[in-house]
Amino acid sequence: MSAFNAFKANVPVAWSPNLYITLVRGIPGTRRLHRRTLEALRLTKCNRTVMRWNTPTVRGMIQQVKRLVVVETEEMYNARKQKEASHRALRPPLVINHQPIPAPESSA
Repeated sequence: MSAFNAFKANVPVAWSPNLYITLVRGIPGTRRLHRRTLEALRLTKCNRTVMRWNTPTVRGMIQQVKRLVVVETEEMYNARKQKEASHRALRPPLVINHQPIPAPESSA
């Protein structure tokens, strides 16, 4: 599954006070206007996320570069970060016993 589909927003963005914007496609080969818009949003590298207030100005900038970015609400961003943290959590070590098993004594 691509990063774009993984973070696709399913809730209305207008309800959230903060927006988390992630650049998921590369900047090379894009229009100069799109590069300037991404620069204004402070998105310079792929998979970087920035938090911006949900204002009409920011929503217009997002609309202009919508094929390059993914927009998440605060709840979606926190849920994704929590899922990534639990995936990276330390697991208990695997203990291996290297001692030979004693052979059963046969009474013959």
